[in-house]
Amino acid sequence: MYINGEWVQSESQFPVTDPATGATIGQVPDATEADIERAIASAYAAFADWRRTTAYERSQLLYRAWELMSARKRELAELMTREQGKPLKAALNEVQYGASFLLWFAEEAKRVYGQLIPSARADQRFMVQKAPVGVVAAITPWNYPISMITRKLGPALAAGCTAVLKPAESTPLCAKAMFEIFDEAGFPPGVVNLLTVRNPAKVGEAFCTDPRIRKLTFTGSTAVGKHLNTTAAAHMKRVSMELGGHAPALVFPDADPVHAAKGLSLVKFLNTGQACISPNRIFVHEAIAEPFIEAFRSRVQKLRVGNGMSEGVAIGPLINEAALQKVDRQVKDAVGKGARLEHGGERVSDGELAGGYFYAPTLLSGVTPDMEIYREETFGPVAPIVTFDSEDDVIAMANDTHYGLAAYIYSNNLSTAMRAFEGLDFGIIGINDINPTSAAAPFGGMKDSGQGREGAQEGIEEYLETKLGGMVV
Repeated sequence: MYINGEWVQSESQFPVTDPATGATIGQVPDATEADIERAIASAYAAFADWRRTTAYERSQLLYRAWELMSARKRELAELMTREQGKPLKAALNEVQYGASFLLWFAEEAKRVYGQLIPSARADQRFMVQKAPVGVVAAITPWNYPISMITRKLGPALAAGCTAVLKPAESTPLCAKAMFEIFDEAGFPPGVVNLLTVRNPAKVGEAFCTDPRIRKLTFTGSTAVGKHLNTTAAAHMKRVSMELGGHAPALVFPDADPVHAAKGLSLVKFLNTGQACISPNRIFVHEAIAEPFIEAFRSRVQKLRVGNGMSEGVAIGPLINEAALQKVDRQVKDAVGKGARLEHGGERVSDGELAGGYFYAPTLLSGVTPDMEIYREETFGPVAPIVTFDSEDDVIAMANDTHYGLAAYIYSNNLSTAMRAFEGLDFGIIGINDINPTSAAAPFGGMKDSGQGREGAQEGIEEYLETKLGGMVV
């Protein structure tokens, strides 16, 4: 762990395994109550000096971290593939995406402006100043174990906050590698702190209840997010929540079915489907359903399953056995209720894949609302196809979920695309675009998919308080 500028051990450790092989690839400390206390105390003590640094000083440190991260792109990506399982090409893309947040917020640190407001009184002036919220507690997920760190710590540090990070217990080695970068970049002791822990509940409880922590930022499941949010609310903490998704994709009759199938197959199987913005319900107009399914199946059949370190692999392992069983249960439920299995639908355990959590890329057609996969987030390599015949119906079906993170639209008609964009209750919508994300763009969801935004100008606002000064002159 990294606490107050020092690398520290703990009384016990826990193993980190490779989901492609099941082999242990490392050991990390299992934080104790004393470790948690020391990390929070260090961040709290460091905040007094860190908040007084200039925006230019904070910016320079973030620039240095960006330079180091960029130089170690390959090293970080290979570690991510071993620890998390995603194919190396996808891991390289994530490192680059993660580095972009350090670069973006190195600049945004210098764009935090105040305001002067006219008063009705001639002898009065109003001043508005933005101030760092305080100590930030950050909890990051295993599916994007590097970019989620920079997407949270980048703006927090730029704003003048100090931080304590708890990464997912499945991917602590990626977090350790990132903190080596923060350490080498020269962040003062206590400004950034890292806790690794086998059972996250005790850290989450401390983050939500300790009065020295003023902000909690979390990416993970909706159930855990709601629990943390409820606990934090009792202590009036600021929170940002990026939670689950159940993204619909709407393919209208004027779209090119082959082009749409290509795009949606790419984003569906990104990170083996383990992404909160992954399209989980693909609604295709019945007039073009047949060519769409044929084009989609043709692409799925070419996807190679295997260890992410192997050349040409597109589908890596799921994170663990429980994730694999959930995917398999949803597929079996759908087929049992009448869905057609167009491809896949089984665990892959041949040869060197026997020790990992591999599931074949799967395509289902004829999916209906009574099936689990229609209602539940899958987080796996399964593409369910639902047909529709009217624009109003498909928008209603797409919105028929308590999630509201991402959605996708394929249409060559500007009016159709705009009506769908305005009618969908989702925070991020790709219009003929499978990658509607960037450090410069706000990321976040509606409804049970969370609150607050990450990235963009909104990203740094999440870590700032507004202070008003009224002055008689």
